[in-house]
Amino acid sequence: MQHRPHTTVVLAMSADGKIADFRRSPARFGSGSDKAHLEKQIAAADAVLLGAGTIRAYGTTLTVSQPILLQHRIKEGKPPQPLHIVLTQSAAIHPEIKFFQQPIERWLLTTTMGADAWAKTQQTPPTRELTALQGCPAKFDQILIFDTPTGNVDLSAALSHLRSLDIKRLAVLGGGELVASLLQLDLIDELWLTVCPLILGGASAPTPVEGEGFLSQLAPKLELLEVHQVQQEVFLHYRLQR
Repeated sequence: MQHRPHTTVVLAMSADGKIADFRRSPARFGSGSDKAHLEKQIAAADAVLLGAGTIRAYGTTLTVSQPILLQHRIKEGKPPQPLHIVLTQSAAIHPEIKFFQQPIERWLLTTTMGADAWAKTQQTPPTRELTALQGCPAKFDQILIFDTPTGNVDLSAALSHLRSLDIKRLAVLGGGELVASLLQLDLIDELWLTVCPLILGGASAPTPVEGEGFLSQLAPKLELLEVHQVQQEVFLHYRLQR
């Protein structure tokens, strides 16, 4: 048995391999079919992992809304929504984004420094608008602290801990820095990539895998499992070769 959850990356990208434009605007270029596909992958997961940059860009996360998917989760004895985990070293997340109003369980995966920074935001009284919407300050239901000696989040230890909590399937929804870190540590099992019919360009526009990159002879190798075309989009399903 793996000592971590089965981890699947789910991303939409332009035909030239960008997951957002050069301004890092929220990527909403996927079709309704792509959104339904993403929701299906989220519904199949016990937990969803997102980088703080993704949460900052969108302000929300996608929840399960299709009745058939909700019914299937309930039939399996799962809560209606998977757990949503935000990964960040600094915890620089605005407490008034709509993410904190969504009907989900939220966890923060961070460092000691990040946990201290988030605790300071909780000591600041919420604005009148936030109080009216929520009735209480923004909060995470749990804060997980996993430090490496260099001050980063210890992803290997964190995923091992999640598996010990019976989180068997993890969906990773970006961004590129998080995916790169997981790949570097060989913590990804599958990828679903939707290729959307547009060109974004831009040397600074983010891609599915950021970081320092891999030399070609050392790059992670993929096995293509499925290819689906829905109108103008192509859905690619890969498995990491080991």
